[in-house]
Amino acid sequence: MDLGSAPRTVEDIFKDYSGRRAGIVRALTHDVDEFYAQCDPDRENLCLYGHSNDSWEVNLPAEEVPPELPEPALGINFARDGMERRDWLSLIALHSDSWLLSVAFYLGARLNRNDRKRLFSMINEHPTVFEVVSDRRQSREKSGIDSGSKSKLSKRSSDGPIKSNSKIANEGSYDEDDDEHSETLCGACGGSYSADEFWIACDVCERWFHGKCVKVTPAKAESIKQYKCPRCSSKKARQ
Repeated sequence: MDLGSAPRTVEDIFKDYSGRRAGIVRALTHDVDEFYAQCDPDRENLCLYGHSNDSWEVNLPAEEVPPELPEPALGINFARDGMERRDWLSLIALHSDSWLLSVAFYLGARLNRNDRKRLFSMINEHPTVFEVVSDRRQSREKSGIDSGSKSKLSKRSSDGPIKSNSKIANEGSYDEDDDEHSETLCGACGGSYSADEFWIACDVCERWFHGKCVKVTPAKAESIKQYKCPRCSSKKARQ
């Protein structure tokens, strides 16, 4: 990463943090089987990287010393088969939280005191990776759902975006599908589903988002025929 192009404002640094965090959350939840397979204990020291474009990567550490950014925990693969899977994932989640904060502080070191305070207040608005991973595991254990299964969400109706889901969010009433929805994670912030919040699903990648995270209100959603999340929209723009 070229430090000359490093994020410099509070908003830029928070966007960088959010993207890296979303990638790590996906690695430890939605893509957990793929992540687990890549952490082969017979390989060299491996690290889990979250990238600012919401993606994740398991790779060797950077060769240059010192690296351009703080490095994540080294050798996460060695303990994979020596611990309970859930404990191993929780430990990686804790180290990943530490790494995310260290990167944010590194990028924000040039900010003044008030801006640093605002940056970390924004970060604290979201649950940690560890909280997300722990909540997901607890909800699975409580509902008896197998760890490899995917959450079942009602599909949007053909005449409008997520009418069934927006109805749950707006009325705030309990629905028999709430237990299934509870395992859903926001593709932007990684937060868990809550029946009193408005959610919307991307028609391209099928990930779900808090309406507030992607700046879509229930009223605005009613006029959207096909919703594309920011990431899918940016992909199309680059093509």
